Amino acid sequence: MAIKKETTHQLINRNLTLYQREHSQVWQCRFKVDNKWIRATTKETKFDLAVTKAKELLIEAEIRKRSGIPVVTKRFKDIAQLAIDRMERDLKGGLGKVIYKDYIRIINQHFIPSLGQRLITNIDYDALQQYYNDREAKYGAVLSNSHRKTQNAAFNRVFDEAVVRGYLTDSNRPKLDGKTKETQRRPAFELHEVRALLKNLGPYIESSRTKDVRERREILRDYVEMLIDTGARPGIELLDMKWKQIRFMMNPISTVTDQLDEEGEVIEVHSLNRSCEMTVKGKTGQRQIIGRLPSVRVLERIAMRNYGIKSTIKDPLAELIKPTNDDYIFRTKEGRDLSDVLNHMFDGFLADHGLLIDPKTNQKRVFYSLRHTYATLALTHDMVPIHTLAKQMGTSVLMIERHYSHLQVIQAIEQLRGATTRKLIEADGRAADNYPSKKRAERELRAA
Repeated sequence: MAIKKETTHQLINRNLTLYQREHSQVWQCRFKVDNKWIRATTKETKFDLAVTKAKELLIEAEIRKRSGIPVVTKRFKDIAQLAIDRMERDLKGGLGKVIYKDYIRIINQHFIPSLGQRLITNIDYDALQQYYNDREAKYGAVLSNSHRKTQNAAFNRVFDEAVVRGYLTDSNRPKLDGKTKETQRRPAFELHEVRALLKNLGPYIESSRTKDVRERREILRDYVEMLIDTGARPGIELLDMKWKQIRFMMNPISTVTDQLDEEGEVIEVHSLNRSCEMTVKGKTGQRQIIGRLPSVRVLERIAMRNYGIKSTIKDPLAELIKPTNDDYIFRTKEGRDLSDVLNHMFDGFLADHGLLIDPKTNQKRVFYSLRHTYATLALTHDMVPIHTLAKQMGTSVLMIERHYSHLQVIQAIEQLRGATTRKLIEADGRAADNYPSKKRAERELRAA
């Protein structure tokens, strides 16, 4: 009978093991996903931290599997070499095509030097376009469509190998054609601009001259805040949502701080951790998305404004969130749909506060810029994994990688709570001062 080493610990029987190699203080782990053992390093030397990390790695692998994303990733050069070996065997066996020799040459001379160190799962449209740009700059000539098709075919041999070995899936491999299209990202808002945008919506509402104008501006604020909080597609996903499509959730948590009170006791911060699940329908069909505290507050405002219902902490919106309630959420008190005027209102608000044009791209910002902003903040500050973000936003992992591969994405198990983003947005109460209303300034000048 094999003797279990003192440096080996079964965390989950026959599913997750933590161990140390000889002459190493770093804890390793092996876990089983889809009946396959996978090994990974926790990068931790302390046992308790390694236990937590090992469990996170297992959970992340399970999520990747359920999302149709390969659990194990490999570098491009390794898969490329396997593809070369397969083509060389086929050539020797008389099964290969003459063009395989060109594929092998292209892979060895161009692909591996340029993309070899990248993970095969990170070879997206941006990476391929950068490769083509670098190659054309090096040789001083634009590739003809024929040459580009040949290179794409060579790329596909590598991707085929990755799919066969389970490192890629058909759903997240780049689909190549004769001309690799260059992608263009939508303009987003920087963090300080998000603060200014949200801060200025209050005075924007207060400056309304009529009750009707005020109501329209309140709906605009609700819509903007929920778009920033959920990353939903602008349009019918939120504007056609009904109260019966909402489910309230609350998971109270307590956090121990590093501060002490007057009696020397550790201060604990308690949070109700309120959120809601919303069923939306749009471009990609029906899906569930998570609305965090800002979305809950939006719903509470609408309930009070349109129905006179004051929310309770324990069971908010209970009178409205019913299977029989077919009322739309983003409507006036009389039930009017403002979807045809919201874009114009948003343009005017942004222009008035100097936020309409993105200074980096010189492009006009629109409601979709809020969706792009949500994704950027989620990846860079809340560290939401790409596959989780894709589910929330109703898009593919490939599309997320294609548009946001320039960001440094750090994997995390705690998902979609957005605590870091909310703190950053609320941190600077003076951001709005840098984007004053031109119209308000003119009115004040005339009044003086």
